Amino acid sequence: MMDWTDRHCRYFHRLLTPHALLYTEMVTAAAVIHGDRARLLGFDASEHPVALQLGGSEPAELAQAARIGAQYGYREINLNVGCPSDRVQSGRFGACLMREPALVARCVAAMREAVADLSAEVTVKCRIGVDEQDEDAALAAFVEQVAAAGCARFIVHARKAWLAGLSPKENREVPPLNYARVYRLKREHPQLHIVINGGIGTLAAVHEHLHHVDGVMLGRSAYHEPYRLAEIEHALHATPLPERDAVLLQLRPYVEAHLARGDRLQHITRHVLGLYQGLPGARAFRRVLSEQAHRADAGWAVVERAIAARRGEGRAAA
Repeated sequence: MMDWTDRHCRYFHRLLTPHALLYTEMVTAAAVIHGDRARLLGFDASEHPVALQLGGSEPAELAQAARIGAQYGYREINLNVGCPSDRVQSGRFGACLMREPALVARCVAAMREAVADLSAEVTVKCRIGVDEQDEDAALAAFVEQVAAAGCARFIVHARKAWLAGLSPKENREVPPLNYARVYRLKREHPQLHIVINGGIGTLAAVHEHLHHVDGVMLGRSAYHEPYRLAEIEHALHATPLPERDAVLLQLRPYVEAHLARGDRLQHITRHVLGLYQGLPGARAFRRVLSEQAHRADAGWAVVERAIAARRGEGRAAA
């Protein structure tokens, strides 16, 4: 979810789901060590629980980045071994590391040692395999070695990744989903916490997966239709189902505080475009924000105009 689940996105999503664990964008270990940490790692306390996702393949570097993240307040440090993009592969991290479980195990061991006194858990996100690997043998060998290094929580995207010939988008759609393989992983390792990911977008699907594994991760479906988070939260935790307008209005103090610091409105509102997806007036809402939020002087009044446009179009459609 690079370039998507930034701090503004996570703040908005937390308004919809008090209980879900939220993840940062993947940040390279080198960027954490040498880059603008306040920009890369800063988050609002209300985002908790929130996990920092790291990319890298050098144990000492990942250990240093993990410790920095834990000192910033993240209580889960996740190593991404699932991203298939060319940019990630060129840096020898992401899904290509599925071929090197011994290296991933060394990375996990180093990260765990680095954060041991900070009460941060080290987890791994992976695929079920890459390229021509046998899904059964590859995933079994990978999890066995990495679990032996102390990783007790795996988030598994239930598709292979093809590192040559498919784009990142195609890698999310073309390789067939194999949920049964992830279910079997849980049966084979009942002591591990197994979270399933990939192609999940409905409450019914979430309920079905939870019969077989410990958790469910939603990605693009939650981003494009964020109100699903509130519906799932309501179903799983019996929390009140909030009105969409009320959620948006809760965002006002946050927006105005960031505008006062010099942020642009569009950097926040780009994450709320799908809030009314499927409802009358959703198109008018998106249009106003898309056309006006990028302006240098755009303020909360733009959001109010978008709400009004949605209501007006909705009444006309009715």
